[in-house]
Amino acid sequence: MCKKLAKIGLHSEADLLVHLPLRYEDETRVTPVARAPWGEPVQVEVVVQSNEIQLHPRRQMVVRASDESGELTLRFFSFYPSHKAAFSEGARIRAFGEVRGGFFGAEMVHPRFRKVGDDEALPTEMTPIYPSTAGLANSALQKLIGRALTVGDLSDTLPDELRQRLKLPGLARSLRFLHRPPPETDLDTLHARNHPAWRRVKFDEVLAQQMCLRRAYLARREQGAPVLAAQDDLAERLLAQLPFGLTGAQQRAVAEISADLAQPYPMQRLLQGDVGAGKTVVAALAACQAISAGWQAAFMAPTEILAEQHYLKLKDWLEPLGVRVAWLSGSLKTAAKRQQLAATAAEAQLIVGTHALIQEGVDFAKLGLAIVDEQHRFGVAQRLALRKKGENPHQLMMSATPIPRTLAMSYYADLDVTVLDELPPGRTPIKTRLVADSRRDDVVGFVTKQVSEGRQAYWVCPLIEESEALQLQTAQETYEQLSADLPNLRIGLAHGRLKPDEKQAVMAAFTAGEIDVLVATTVIEVGVDVPNASLMVIEHAERFGLSQLHQLRGRVGRGSHESSCILVFAGPLSPTARQRLKIIFEHTDGFEIARQDLQLRGPGEFVGSRQSGVPLLRYADLEMDADLVEMAREVAEAMLIEHPELSEKHLKRWLGSREELLKS
Repeated sequence: MCKKLAKIGLHSEADLLVHLPLRYEDETRVTPVARAPWGEPVQVEVVVQSNEIQLHPRRQMVVRASDESGELTLRFFSFYPSHKAAFSEGARIRAFGEVRGGFFGAEMVHPRFRKVGDDEALPTEMTPIYPSTAGLANSALQKLIGRALTVGDLSDTLPDELRQRLKLPGLARSLRFLHRPPPETDLDTLHARNHPAWRRVKFDEVLAQQMCLRRAYLARREQGAPVLAAQDDLAERLLAQLPFGLTGAQQRAVAEISADLAQPYPMQRLLQGDVGAGKTVVAALAACQAISAGWQAAFMAPTEILAEQHYLKLKDWLEPLGVRVAWLSGSLKTAAKRQQLAATAAEAQLIVGTHALIQEGVDFAKLGLAIVDEQHRFGVAQRLALRKKGENPHQLMMSATPIPRTLAMSYYADLDVTVLDELPPGRTPIKTRLVADSRRDDVVGFVTKQVSEGRQAYWVCPLIEESEALQLQTAQETYEQLSADLPNLRIGLAHGRLKPDEKQAVMAAFTAGEIDVLVATTVIEVGVDVPNASLMVIEHAERFGLSQLHQLRGRVGRGSHESSCILVFAGPLSPTARQRLKIIFEHTDGFEIARQDLQLRGPGEFVGSRQSGVPLLRYADLEMDADLVEMAREVAEAMLIEHPELSEKHLKRWLGSREELLKS
């Protein structure tokens, strides 16, 4: 029994108390068979007339039973000898399940049942149905939880003043109600989790998460970090030579990050902004501050193409100012790698690379700032490994996947968050079009027209080679087809299986305007910046996630020409795919797309809970309960400081051993 309980995270009475029902069933009343609505769960009380095991069309136990109003068949496809014994002729049975029409009239398939006496009283409470595992009966959980409600610790961890101010009911009362709701309770309200008792439970759960993250945030402020106060005008000289000025949002971001870097505790800031909002220049200015203070900065990106693009851009900006910029990736030849490793350790001031930066043997002389681009693509361990390369360096994490506000409040409460909510001037709006794959020839014609006007185009495919499971247009096949259809155009091909130097050569040729149409997989999803590319064609768009579609669309619209994104889809579309395409067609705001994506996918998949190390909330819903997240965030720090003993008890009750995960 203990092993089965541990399998669902139940190790103590405290765990049992907050193991709440998935749903409730009303066994407080009996419905006559003749009046039982079909397709709705009801309880009937019947007397067994006969019981037989049939072998055709499959082995099953068929029980004929009746009450005063009519007859009912109970059918079981999985049963034991004890089941047959329970349904002896004349036995009185209470069965709970859905009544439906069968070949011999009304029937229940696999109802929950028990044998009862002639005058046995009905339950006076709703029956809770708990999350469970194989071999652990709901009745066993009911008994264990009932005992915990009698002898367990139900003392409140919220001070009375705070609870009354937030208009929340007491914890003991709320838990007793949710485990044992009285018969007059409206089941719809319970199942919708709108009842005040549910609200109290959800608030407590969110508060535990917020307190844990806030405690990690406060603990980090107790750690020492290099004070990166600028010693020269490097950042000003960079700004002076750039061909563009900063937006108001970028100026605010630079000021916030600059103030953080000058503190004696480590910055841990998330810089998020829509595609093309100008995060790279903000990061470059942060690196300038670290370098001018006499420290090194590291810039890590998830893919070689993106990392090398950052390297080339930063080198172009900073080397004329006397900054030594180094490049490090896993594909560097051994001799070059040794040279770069030595530079990393000794003389480079800015080191740009992939996860090669965190490999053993890469040592920094004086790392003061670690910048992580597309941070959600790295696991917790990888981000921590980069932090350990220096003496508690400041960290700036960047994401072009906007995080909805409720998600940021809940899952990134231990970070300071800066949002670039303004696009640089001159970014042209992108027209999005949905085109069925039966009109592919029209798309090819539009590509020809764009190239004839001096523009370039991307054509993105989801797979590299043919897959029998997914009959999709592949990059290789598309490349060959377009080369045949458009013999006068220069067609290029880029995908993840090309050797790094081959891939870079193709990308460089496209950037230089030597390729008209670049057929690619999602290797060009982020970081690629070719202002002359004004058309993005996405093959089998129904197979892509919303974030990917938005990122890919953001590869165009970077110049002064009108840009288009054509989403080519193959029918029939699933309801989810149809919804995704509708959202991307109707919206260009990354934050609105992210909000709707959160509704479609749920928080775990959105933030990648396995990577982030953040356990999912069991009861609260980030979208529906945003006000509770806000309330919990506002009181978390005060609880930790003013009520430390209650806070410890609260965290133990709701998180137990999971608290360490939240600190990662």
